[in-house]
Amino acid sequence: MYSIEHIYIGGQFVPPHGQEWFDLYNPSTGNVIGRVRLADAQDATDAIAAARGAFPAFSRSSKEQRIAWLTRLYEAVQARVDRLAVATTEEYGAPATRATWGARYAAESFLNAARTLEGYSFTRRIASAEVVMEPVGVAALITPWNANAGFICNKLATAIAAGCTAVIKPSEMSAIQTRIVTEALHEAGLPPGVFNIVTGRGDIVGAELSTNPHVAKISFTGSTAVGKSILRAGAETMKRVTLELGGKSPTLILDDADLETAVPLAVTSGFQNSGQACIAGTRILVPENRLADVIRLAKQAVSSVKVGSLQDADSAIGPMVNQRQYERVQGYIRRGVEEGATLVVGGEGHPDGLAGYYVKPTVFAHVTNDMSIAREEIFGPVLCILSYRSEEEAIAIANGTVYGLQAYVISPDVERARAVASRLEAGRVIINGAAHEPLAPFGGYKQSGIGREYGTFGLEAFLETKAVLGAVAPEAR
Repeated sequence: MYSIEHIYIGGQFVPPHGQEWFDLYNPSTGNVIGRVRLADAQDATDAIAAARGAFPAFSRSSKEQRIAWLTRLYEAVQARVDRLAVATTEEYGAPATRATWGARYAAESFLNAARTLEGYSFTRRIASAEVVMEPVGVAALITPWNANAGFICNKLATAIAAGCTAVIKPSEMSAIQTRIVTEALHEAGLPPGVFNIVTGRGDIVGAELSTNPHVAKISFTGSTAVGKSILRAGAETMKRVTLELGGKSPTLILDDADLETAVPLAVTSGFQNSGQACIAGTRILVPENRLADVIRLAKQAVSSVKVGSLQDADSAIGPMVNQRQYERVQGYIRRGVEEGATLVVGGEGHPDGLAGYYVKPTVFAHVTNDMSIAREEIFGPVLCILSYRSEEEAIAIANGTVYGLQAYVISPDVERARAVASRLEAGRVIINGAAHEPLAPFGGYKQSGIGREYGTFGLEAFLETKAVLGAVAPEAR
């Protein structure tokens, strides 16, 4: 049994002021495997004070010094990749291959931030002005449970690159992963107070971070509903806010696509991270005259998807994170049937031979865009097949959502796919695959968020812009 009894403030592991204990579960079995003592509002205030105290000196550190720190952070997390992957499987239920990828991604976030920083100029000339980019201040970094370590490391790496100090509020459901990451970050030896980690509830610790006047910036990844509440709370003190929120990503299979290749690719996209991914392509749009073939191939593709046996290299889908999420997905599957969609494969209940929080990979066909299973983010391995009669209608259906985080286009004609991509309302569009570029901006249109993360765009979200006039010599104008 794990017992996690410390948070991290001012460069030290300290017992929290908060007295509440939170149970940790293994999603594969549903059994309690540990508990974590949660921070409270006083802990959040103390962490903010530590970050605020460290900010004046850290904000004046050189680019070279911050690159060196980022490199040390990478080395420290990289040394714990194996432990972190095991914890992600045990605590979150990720298949081993996904957990290993996620652990490596967490470590590499620091190298990616260092690469961005190396080529970035904090001072530039614009006509007669000198424009200076300065760190915004203390940043609150709030991370979700579906990729906790990766979000901690990516957000912190960007804050450090910018010269900001940080208070991190990770998900309380990911405390084992958080402890491993915290140990690594501590080992890197940054100045005390540069980063602080307080595991607690969103309505307590998150609320303090959202309203405290000494927090200048919030970077939040999570649900759209919570993102809206953070935006409202932060408005009183005019906090700078980056929100990466929900999604209902479309996968457009164009009418010239090879279905034998396209359908398995679409299913894989929709089931990534066991469906617990804001970028999952959960709406598959297909030509109406090819619908029967798509249904046949989708059923075939799902039948080859391995569920469970998390240590096996070919396992693709693990359990939902907890009982609440399991019941949420079951409810949407019921609703899909009630709304008149055709159940192609899957359905309610556990897959054969599995308990815990596993759900059956499920695909619905004859779905229309007004059904709740097509409109709302389910956050599980549940896919919807929608049909279209023309390319114009396909684009209209794809854009007919309040979300706009990511989209996928499949076609052998790359120029045609690019033309379609240019008309999709999404922060990222992936053509013929599931590519990721950690230096390119990531974020959403519409209710999928505000602002961007990664690379230069992510760095500048932690910077303020100052124009200095009258300091440029006349001959330099």
